[in-house]
Parts: sequence; C-alpha cells; structure tokens
Amino acid sequence: MPINKQQVRTALTHVMHPGMEKDLVTLNMVEDLIVQDSFITFTIDLPEKNSRLETHLKEKCEEAIRTYVDEGAVLDITTAVNISKFRDQGDDRGKEQAFPGQGHRKKKKQQKNEEEEELLSGVKNVIAVASGKGGVGKSTVAVNLACGLARTGAKVGLLDTDIYGPSIPTMMDTHERPNITTQKKLIPLKKYGVRFLSMGLLVDPDQAMIWRGPMVTSAVKQFMEEVEWGDLDYLVLDLPPGTGDIQLTLVQTVPLTGAIIVSTPQTVALDDARKGVAMFKKVNVPVLGLVENMAYFIPEDRPDKKYHIFGKHGARDLAERIGAHFLGEIPLEQAVRESGDAGKPIVLEEGLESRSAQAFVELSNNVIQQLAIRNQNQKPTEKIDIKIRP
Repeated sequence: MPINKQQVRTALTHVMHPGMEKDLVTLNMVEDLIVQDSFITFTIDLPEKNSRLETHLKEKCEEAIRTYVDEGAVLDITTAVNISKFRDQGDDRGKEQAFPGQGHRKKKKQQKNEEEEELLSGVKNVIAVASGKGGVGKSTVAVNLACGLARTGAKVGLLDTDIYGPSIPTMMDTHERPNITTQKKLIPLKKYGVRFLSMGLLVDPDQAMIWRGPMVTSAVKQFMEEVEWGDLDYLVLDLPPGTGDIQLTLVQTVPLTGAIIVSTPQTVALDDARKGVAMFKKVNVPVLGLVENMAYFIPEDRPDKKYHIFGKHGARDLAERIGAHFLGEIPLEQAVRESGDAGKPIVLEEGLESRSAQAFVELSNNVIQQLAIRNQNQKPTEKIDIKIRP
C-alpha cells in the first residue's frame, strides 16, 4: 500500500518539541512534505540555528516514521531557519508561549564552513564519468574504471548517481541492502576491492523511480552527505546522461577533481559529448579526457578483424579538436556484455587476455596519470554557487 502525506503527518504528531512540549505538526514546524512511493522528504522549520535540537528532532522524526509508517522508507529530512515565521507565531502566542531562543539569532558562519569541509573529507579524488547521450556504455566504463583503479591497490569508491536507471547492482552482482551506522549513515557495500552504493540497492528492482527533479537531487545529496565513505584515493561517480539537475547538484555539493566524457565514435553521440565537455568547463571542472567506447567490433571467431561499426576515431578526433586528452578506446566485444551481465567486470579477467580488459587497464593508468598532472598543475576545484537571474 503506497504511503500518503496524512500518514506521515500523523506519525509526526508523536514527535514532541522538547522546549515547547507540543508536537511538530501542532507547532506548524513541518514544511515542504513530499511523498513518492517509499521516498519521504520534508523540512523542519526552526526559529534559530541549534545543531543539538536539529539532530534530536531528525532522529525522533525518523524513529516515528519507521515505527508508524514504513520501516524501510527512504528519508530525507532537512532543517531550515525561519525567523519571520516564528516571530509572528510568538507574537500571537504571547511571550510565555514563544519558542526558546526566539529573537536571539546568532551567525555561525564559521561553524557552517567547518561542517561543509567535512563532506567527503577522506576522499582524495572525485571523478565524474559522464556522457552527453545515453546508451554509449558510460556505466560499463565507470564500473571497469573503478575496478581497474582498485587493481592498483588504491582505495576506490563507486557511486551510482543515475537514480532513474541504476546499473551498478547488476554490474557488481550484488543486490543487498546497505547497513546503517549508529550515526544513521549508510555503509557502502564492498566487492572486488571497491566500495559502492546505488539507488538500485535501496528500492525494489522492479520499481520505477517516478520522481520529480527536487526528489532526485535530494537523493544524490544524501549519497554525498549521509554515507560513510571513509578514506578513498578515488571516488568514481557514474552520472546519468545529459547536463541536467543531477550534474548541477554534484558541482554545487562537492568539488569534483575532474570529469571523463564517454562517447561512441558516431556523430550523433559526439554532438552531445561536446555539450558535456562544455558544461564541465562552464562550471570550472577540469575535463580529464574523452573515452571512445565501442570503438570497433571484434568477432569472437575472427579476433584479427576490426569492424568500425559506429565510425572510426570519432572521439579521438573530437578530443584533438577541442584540446582535450584522449584516454583510450574500448572495443565492442561480446565478452564485455557478458561480464557486465554476470556482474564481474572484464577488467578483472585473469591474464587480461581480451583486448577490452587490456583497454580498461590502459584507461585506468591514463586516468591516474592525468589526475597526477591535474593535481600538480591546477588548484583544487571549488563548489560552485549557481544563481538564477530573474
């Protein structure tokens, strides 16, 4: 049975404000409530910044929803300071009814900056794997890149930010639900030396994610802020196709070390790959280079033959024209598809006998090299503040 807003509001009547001795719904502290399938998001309005109270109310809200609504609900509970709202309510109630601390707002900019610096503080390099168009094998490249980096002995994480079409659980052959720490943070699963997380691990595999933009971006932010990633040398982000909400949310939430653009050689894909490069340059994220996937077809019974089904050297030529690095070409082999479906990335192949496995190892080495050059010659990327002009 689907969750509805009234169920959530009823559950929140069990959450009492410790200073007012009334529930959050009665105090009109719950705003922006959105319910979609098992996803629930809302904001708790407060009269002033109070980290201890925020933590207490979030925990009590989560406890109430899991107790009275759905134990497996995916929650995104935020807080906001709304001085004018509670000043008006305080005037109506009288001084004895006013919220504790009302009218004594203090600026805590330093504290806010310290909190922001803690986000992914143990991650040395955040790499976005993107494409302008879907169907070019971006997730295949992301998974094999992550596993290829792990082959070197590095500590690697893999985050599937494609909320609508998560592929990582299948490609890693794991559909277990992640555990949660005592601090209410998700613990990524680990396989092949890679820590990974995906929305596909949190919802039913047959469930369609019919979410609007704000819900999707909220989920992506949670994967950054409320996951115990630990210390990593590389965190690979598998982005959805295009240049939309999720891409903008990422550059606003975390400083990306660099981006990798995946494309097939054909003109239709390259047209959109150029837009992907332009987007990252516009938000000051270094483009580490382009990868040409499905560069040529190798028949299993004729390994000496190459057929350039989608064109020849399209991504290579584009990289040269726009002044970007070319990171490598991945052949179109049946073994790549089979390994992806079986949940064992081909880069883990013993002996690295296939050309694709060798190509992914070369890609991983090229990415490590470009990261070293980028980190030596350029300043760390900063999060951007996107403002919409009226």
